[in-house]
Amino acid sequence: MNPRKFLSDVQPKWWVLLAIGVGSLMGSLDSSVVNVILPTVRRQLGCSVATIEWVVTIYLLVVCGLLLTFGRLGDMRGHKRLYILGFAIFTTGSAACGLAWSVAPLIVARAVQALGASILFSCSPAILTGNFPASERGQALGLQAVMIYLGSMAGPGLGGWLTDHFSWRAVFYINVPVGLVASALCIKFIPPDEPAVQKEPFDFAGAILFMAAFVALLLGLNQGYDRGWTSPSIEGLLGGGLLLLFLFVLLESRASHPLLDLGLFRSTQFSMSVVSAVLNYLCLFTILFLLPFYLIQGRGVSPGFAGRWMTIQPAMMTICAPVSGILSDRIGTRRPATLGMAVLGAGLIMLSRLQPDSSMAYVGAALGVIGLGTGIFIAPNNSALMGAAPAHRQGMAAGALATARYVGMILGIGIAGAIFTTYLARRTPMALFEGVRAAFFVAALAGFLGCLTSAVRKEVPGDRADLKRVE
Repeated sequence: MNPRKFLSDVQPKWWVLLAIGVGSLMGSLDSSVVNVILPTVRRQLGCSVATIEWVVTIYLLVVCGLLLTFGRLGDMRGHKRLYILGFAIFTTGSAACGLAWSVAPLIVARAVQALGASILFSCSPAILTGNFPASERGQALGLQAVMIYLGSMAGPGLGGWLTDHFSWRAVFYINVPVGLVASALCIKFIPPDEPAVQKEPFDFAGAILFMAAFVALLLGLNQGYDRGWTSPSIEGLLGGGLLLLFLFVLLESRASHPLLDLGLFRSTQFSMSVVSAVLNYLCLFTILFLLPFYLIQGRGVSPGFAGRWMTIQPAMMTICAPVSGILSDRIGTRRPATLGMAVLGAGLIMLSRLQPDSSMAYVGAALGVIGLGTGIFIAPNNSALMGAAPAHRQGMAAGALATARYVGMILGIGIAGAIFTTYLARRTPMALFEGVRAAFFVAALAGFLGCLTSAVRKEVPGDRADLKRVE
């Protein structure tokens, strides 16, 4: 076979998927890899634990606070141009992270890196939706999910290997050549897209309010576990965040050209898909947060051993996501999404029955069930959400989807941390195991609630031009 002829015969949409997939891989890899190197970075840069935590926290705050902003800008300026800019910013920020001589410039560089990541996350679903027909949208989003899971799965191991053999700085430097290659792929293969909306002013007031609200809420939820949920600073952050969020909703409901068109939520397909996504990520990050406590602190296994067992879940997700995406293109999104959340809930019920002497085979089986359920759910739900938005609101929909991911993540960690610490305060021999089981049971309830939110939404068949859309 002539390789050059083979490459020329590949349909352009698959090159688009490759370009988007590399960006998804980079973003998820960077999100999962940094936690592994924090102890080494702290030791070499000579800073406190509280300070080094900001290397992770600032990334989270910037990414989440700007997702809707860049989703809207993609609709107004074109997704391709903005996506390429995102790669440039992310790559520059990565190089700056590697060059950082102390913790302060490292935190600033991580904020720059997060700025680029926010652009990538908010534009990628819109680009895929625009370049794949509705009959293949689930397949495309499923394959993108595979790249995200591969990044999450490979991140800890790759970060440890690079740090052991080179330096923690190599974890950031590796993004530079990958980012340059990905940028070249985007420039060459992603078709130019005209802005979906013309001559509309940008909602600066809405963007500022949303950023402020989510920074306050995320800081409160992120720091509540350490400072105590009833401390005045945490109550002030959460109360202020909720007030700002209320003002944001009030402003958007009256704006002529809003940052987030609240009319989208009148579609049950869109609104229930967003809620289901939040619940799904709440479940997943409850597991990621608590299972290491059970395995390492409760069972006494090594971090490496725990990490290897925890790869069962993303590995199963990687296998199932593209299959579920293809299936949803044929039978619709509601049934596989509902089934996926039900299976996820069943896996969490299994984890809620963990005992101090439960076999590792049982733990692995529960993680396999959870990975199966999530892999079944993700692509159909994302396809339903993106398919429910009109063409000129694809960036908004992508921003809402990415925001739902981060909201679920923070809620999962916050709720699990609150339950876990409540049980630990009892200081009984079984407190750790009781706290883990209680938190997993609450997460299971969230999973079954997600099963209901997926089941009740209306599903409109047909391609994107034929869908009943909220204008």
